[in-house]
Amino acid sequence: MNQTSKKQGIDLRPGSIVVGKWHHNRYYIKKQLGRGAIGSVYLCECNGKKAALKISDKGSSVTMEVNVLKTFQKVQGKRLGPSLLDVDDWIDSFGNRYSFYVMDYLKGKQMSTFIKQHGEEWLGILIVQLLQDLIKLHKEGWVFGDLKTDNLIVTHPPARLRWIDVGGTTQIGRSIKEYTEFFDRGYWGMGSRRAEPSYDLFAIAMIMIHFYHPVQFERGKVPKKTLLTKLDQIPQLKIYQPCIKKALLGQYMTSEQMRSDLSSIMMKDYNQTRSHQSYQDNTKQVPIKRKNHQLQNKKKEKINPIFESLGICFVVVLFYFFYLILI
Repeated sequence: MNQTSKKQGIDLRPGSIVVGKWHHNRYYIKKQLGRGAIGSVYLCECNGKKAALKISDKGSSVTMEVNVLKTFQKVQGKRLGPSLLDVDDWIDSFGNRYSFYVMDYLKGKQMSTFIKQHGEEWLGILIVQLLQDLIKLHKEGWVFGDLKTDNLIVTHPPARLRWIDVGGTTQIGRSIKEYTEFFDRGYWGMGSRRAEPSYDLFAIAMIMIHFYHPVQFERGKVPKKTLLTKLDQIPQLKIYQPCIKKALLGQYMTSEQMRSDLSSIMMKDYNQTRSHQSYQDNTKQVPIKRKNHQLQNKKKEKINPIFESLGICFVVVLFYFFYLILI
């Protein structure tokens, strides 16, 4: 099986087979998708179908994540996170017991990759999608906790932001159980690690900053000043600055507030862009109209002599006709 002992942590190699102790489903391991504090996630195959298997020696943590996924399915179906397919235990060749659960495999692109390929205007659109999902999650009494770019993918088409790891999801009021320093407000000294909506909203602001600063930067002597300075140095985020600053400073109490502000900013920017484009189009049309008018005048100038000659000929013919009658 090529895995190490329990004390050293689990490491499943491609080709390994995990057989559930209770349900007896066989999962053929293809590759590792990620590793976290609670366990590792693998791409696997069962009965010809791909799935994602998360395995850990922390049984209680796995149980908590399974309960979160069940909550997602009960309330929102498949929209918030991956669907739960199986929950079981596995006994390795050393006699060690591991808990695992299996989710549907969401095939997509990393958020940053998708935006770079399809245009930076998608940043705001995807963040609004994320906020919409967080509204539902927060109303159910949970925060995502370990919200970061690595835990987000975009399935396409249609473009839809999805969560792929619920390991940090924590009930509101408790301490965040799993986090990544760069996206954690506690690390930046800008708030506690208490699970509340504003904790997730701080992470969203960091995700937007991180898109333009893919190399994570240090806190510096004054972390708050460092963050605000970095934000000011990103011209592409200028229109979102008021919204991002409020999220960083903990001035949003709910995800609805941030979603509303961000949507208003985007709508205003869209309308201004349309107005500007319309003005440019009208400006371009003015010289075209003038040019057409000038061409018409030129045509008239060319046609007038012809009409004038025909008029003279008509007068001559008419004069000759009367002349014959009189004779």
